[in-house]
Amino acid sequence: MASVKNLKKDINYVLGDIIEAVYIWEMTTPGKPTKESDALIDEAITVFDDLIKKINKKDVENKKAHFKQINQEFEQSAKQLVEKINTL
Repeated sequence: MASVKNLKKDINYVLGDIIEAVYIWEMTTPGKPTKESDALIDEAITVFDDLIKKINKKDVENKKAHFKQINQEFEQSAKQLVEKINTL
């Protein structure tokens, strides 16, 4: 991991793209947004908030391990959200 700044940017861009994919799905699917698509957007926002809160945590003993754990959690969460989009 190069820097905290780049990790924040990656989280912002990837989760933003996931939310955008849900909006595109809603526009291309007849009917109004569903409860599932709204829940996916809410989940992506919650994941973003949680990850940023963990990144900004100041009282960390081992910063390298802390950020590595955040990066792994980010990748896992993003993968799960993409899988949920695919099942819409």
